[in-house]
Amino acid sequence: MSRRERGPEPGPGGAEVAAEDAEPESPDQCLSLLPWDRFSAWLHCVCVVGFDLELGQAVEVIYPPHSKLTDKEKTNICYLSFPDSNSGCLGDTQFCFRFRRSPGRKVSFCCFLDQLDRDLPVYLKKDSAYYYGYVYFRQVRDKSLKRGYFQKSLVLISKLPYVHLFRTMLKQIAPEYFEKSEAFLEAVCSDIDRWPPPVPGKVLQLPLVGLTMKLRIPTYRDKPGTTPIVQNMHQADAQISMALPTVHEVDLFRCFCPVFFHIQMLWELVLLGEPLVVMAPSPAESSETVLALVSCISPLKYCSDFRPYFTIHDSEFKEYTTRTQAPPSVILGVTNPFFAKTLQHWPHIIRIGDLKLPGEVPKQVKVKKLKNLKTLDSKPGVYTSYKPYLNKDEEIVKQLQKGVQQKRPTEAQSVILRRYFLELTESFIIPLSPPQLRQFSQDDFMKTLEKAGPQLTSGLKGDWIGLYRHFLKSPNFDGWFRSRQKEMTQKLEALHLEALCNENLVFWSQKHTEVETVDLVLKLKNKLLQADREHLPVNTDTLKKLQTHINDIILALPDDLQDILLKTGTT
Repeated sequence: MSRRERGPEPGPGGAEVAAEDAEPESPDQCLSLLPWDRFSAWLHCVCVVGFDLELGQAVEVIYPPHSKLTDKEKTNICYLSFPDSNSGCLGDTQFCFRFRRSPGRKVSFCCFLDQLDRDLPVYLKKDSAYYYGYVYFRQVRDKSLKRGYFQKSLVLISKLPYVHLFRTMLKQIAPEYFEKSEAFLEAVCSDIDRWPPPVPGKVLQLPLVGLTMKLRIPTYRDKPGTTPIVQNMHQADAQISMALPTVHEVDLFRCFCPVFFHIQMLWELVLLGEPLVVMAPSPAESSETVLALVSCISPLKYCSDFRPYFTIHDSEFKEYTTRTQAPPSVILGVTNPFFAKTLQHWPHIIRIGDLKLPGEVPKQVKVKKLKNLKTLDSKPGVYTSYKPYLNKDEEIVKQLQKGVQQKRPTEAQSVILRRYFLELTESFIIPLSPPQLRQFSQDDFMKTLEKAGPQLTSGLKGDWIGLYRHFLKSPNFDGWFRSRQKEMTQKLEALHLEALCNENLVFWSQKHTEVETVDLVLKLKNKLLQADREHLPVNTDTLKKLQTHINDIILALPDDLQDILLKTGTT
């Protein structure tokens, strides 16, 4: 991999974004250990799922061949890679799904990938308990086949939530794969195994069968709501270059168009971790809408489970549809009419039609009562008895309606909507943000809201206190608070390491007994191990300096102790 330094990337409004934001030391050392390690940094495997007259859906190819999937994982991939028969998806369809990994498997081949994860915004950090499946499904008439149809899916399995990247990849490779078959798939995978690691903050160039994709993965240092521009430079060679504006974002406006007038209520439902079902005509619509819902509370991480496409064959079907307990905190995307009956006890149901951009302003749609939802043929809308805590923001509705009338591009509408959600979420989160390492006190927090509440940054009126009380009981608050606690603890540990580096530890050891000095050496070694294990936010110079201190202290001790301590690692 080339190690050339690249210049800074221009951001919005002329801002420059440092291209070398977050490069850890020598990724090549880590990622050139074995063949397929570079591939594994991006994908777990590539699957081809076909239809067998006797077996039904079946995994025909797994590449690379050594990739491991359990029988349960293969079964989930089989059923989730095909649209339900009622969807009637003729031609080519793209969608994505998410499923649980089987427990007890090795999480990562290299600590380096965990180090990269540390530099990501919290909402892009991978969840090692789940895989994503990115699907390109083709169904075309073929009289030479018994069923009269060619049905096949090319599926990318990955732990990374980079929806736009993998969707773009599939659009490039799947049509050609269906024509050329396995030799072409091998060439694709060989290209991916030459990719640089997915380092956040770097402009990456990813070769893919005659094309070079250029992209930048966000870092936690990026200002929320800004997307640094990746310039599409002319290639010296014959390769075509494609700059991706994002790796993970979906077309927010297109997804929310069918439920245009309820975006603020949906933001509240997602924020509070309420059980939500999206009933859609096809997996493309269901998966995009679920992903849009999950992203609407960014930069907060949605901490519950979500399934962009969920079927009756899913291994969690019984767990999520049982009536013996309250519906779980999860967002499900479904297309099978059976779910209209199975999930009619769920408190919030979104029914959407085809995701087509409106040529006219959407008409006002009232929230519908749940008892009116009988089948998947029910009219599009939101079916719930939920009463929002906040008053409706008419301005955003007017702004987007005006955009529809003026034929404003959907990308521009999405930018407006994303900024609206971001400002709403930030207004809500800012009062919660002072770091608290002790147990969170709800009463103390509520007392601060009168003077330092969301009214400082948001003009929206309503029952903010009621919204906070509800949020504090949700999985999203629990996840946010744990993350803040961990972040603050790590910052304190890092400050402690820096303080130790600035002390004259050799001088200290000369004034203390050998037993106390040995104890200090062991504690300092443990600190270094902890910094490495937990990826503490400490620069490399600090760690080198501390190691020098340790060596100097050891060399000042008697020879027998030196031998023991130089050989001793610690826990």
